[in-house]
Amino acid sequence: MEIFTEYRDQIFAAFWITIRLTMYSAVGALILGTLLAAMRLAPVPVLNWLGTIYVNIVRNTPLTLIIIFCSLGVGQTLRITLAASDSPTFIVDSNFRLAVLGLTVYTASFVCETVRAGVNTVPIGQAEAARSLGLSFAQNLRLILLPQAFRAVILPLGSVLIALTKNTTIASAIGVVEAAWLMKTMTENTAALLTVGIIFAAGFVILTLPLGLLFGWLGKRLAVQR
Repeated sequence: MEIFTEYRDQIFAAFWITIRLTMYSAVGALILGTLLAAMRLAPVPVLNWLGTIYVNIVRNTPLTLIIIFCSLGVGQTLRITLAASDSPTFIVDSNFRLAVLGLTVYTASFVCETVRAGVNTVPIGQAEAARSLGLSFAQNLRLILLPQAFRAVILPLGSVLIALTKNTTIASAIGVVEAAWLMKTMTENTAALLTVGIIFAAGFVILTLPLGLLFGWLGKRLAVQR
């Protein structure tokens, strides 16, 4: 436990960055994934085609490549800065936000398919009844389909969020000082691989286990009765 005591503040700071990466990316992925699901369900062929292309390409691309592309392609080649260039923490802030962008883009493809599967669980008669009442596709989606779809896929969305929490370790590839980055540094400095591994494994269990229990409880409580 001497190692934990020595690095305690750094460990807490690194896991706080992991939590922030997860929260910001989860919100972005939920919004983008829902929009993509709407595109894939839309009666407009072009939107359907674009949504399908996005999901198939991004979902089958390694997350590491997406994160590195956000850093090298967006940040360095295209010169798109996500932080104030005159800020003393410009590089740190930019890397963090580029990591959030990459995680959002990647996770949104899984959110899209999860939400689309949830929409497919809604009886088709409800959508037809809504159309017969004069509701547009957008109104049908917003008022009838999505509310039931989200309730039906709480557990799968929880699994996506847990996977996202673990995927934040890839952000270390572009220098974000989150848990995996600190774990590598501590291993190199102390050579106590087993102890350091146990510390960080316990940290991720503490983060993900309550999420699994929470989404399991919500899934049972909010399940749509058929």
